[in-house]
Amino acid sequence: MLVTGFCFVAVTALVKHMGDDMPAAQSAFLRYLLGLVFLLPMLSSLRAAPYSARALSFYGLRGFVHALGVILWFYAMTRIPLAEVTAMNYLSPIYVTLGAALFLGERLAMRRIIAVLVAFAGALVILRPGLRDVSPGHIAMLGTAILFAISYLMAKRMSGQVNAAVVVGMLSITVTICLAPFAYAVWVPPTPVQIFWLFWIAAFATAGHFTMTLAFAAAPITVTQPVTFLQLVWAVILGAVVFGEGVDVFVILGGGVIMGSVLFITWREAMLRKETRRVIATP
Repeated sequence: MLVTGFCFVAVTALVKHMGDDMPAAQSAFLRYLLGLVFLLPMLSSLRAAPYSARALSFYGLRGFVHALGVILWFYAMTRIPLAEVTAMNYLSPIYVTLGAALFLGERLAMRRIIAVLVAFAGALVILRPGLRDVSPGHIAMLGTAILFAISYLMAKRMSGQVNAAVVVGMLSITVTICLAPFAYAVWVPPTPVQIFWLFWIAAFATAGHFTMTLAFAAAPITVTQPVTFLQLVWAVILGAVVFGEGVDVFVILGGGVIMGSVLFITWREAMLRKETRRVIATP
């Protein structure tokens, strides 16, 4: 998870380094197009998977939702500091919790409701509406967190039906296809330097997802989840040292509040699963 955090912060830093010379939709498209080379090890799983019309529609819908989220994320990266992007991204698990209750029939206990409300309070600490201007970049990140949450919920629904490699591989393929018309509409000829950086963005993103999968397989999520908070620490340091961004105490505080809510939900769910297994195992 330490390596995962480094990889994901590297992705945000490289996107920030590229700036807004290339439209967000085109940057997102090229990142996924160049990343298709990393699907080669998954080809056997992708060929062996069953593809019904319903499954293909589901893959396509998820790809479209995720593509919109990626465009908003690339846009936000050029408009607001690294730390704010990282902190606001922690809202995705909160939206997943709400979505699981609304659409997957999961019970929304009082502790979850309180944790969700606390997380939104953390978001208000970061945004501070009325005390400062809420920029289009902040709005884009709110949209990103919601769209990624929908994508994760769809992945959760698919995870019990197909191989994980198929879920990841089909996401990469469908997102690339869905981003293509958006990129075409704003296309500007990319420079070799931009292609170079976009390839490394794709490489770090793929490596981050791979090491995150290894971490989830090696330890309970209650162990791995707290380490993700280090991404905010690294983003603050990188933003200050490399990009000259000011250290906003409210962003760190708000991010900590959101992350604390995520950790509480994760810990409570782990305890409930353990209790359920204990009851089932009791003769």
